Amino acid sequence: MAKDKEVPKKQARPRVHQELKGFEVSIDSFGELKSNLPIEKLNKFLDENVDDKKLAEREDYEKMKKKNPKKKK
Repeated sequence: MAKDKEVPKKQARPRVHQELKGFEVSIDSFGELKSNLPIEKLNKFLDENVDDKKLAEREDYEKMKKKNPKKKK
């Protein structure tokens, strides 16, 4: 008896933030990350929208957050 080949399902694209529309990342055969978005733009987005867990332990973290408020749209 021959096994039936499974037909792979078409992978749906994950939801992303509006600023990261079209962002794709993959890992090549050498284990390197390949992205279609410049790393500087990605780092800027993360700085503005994600809290740093390591800095949260600092006593002056709240003051630092108030100096650099996140953009509101």
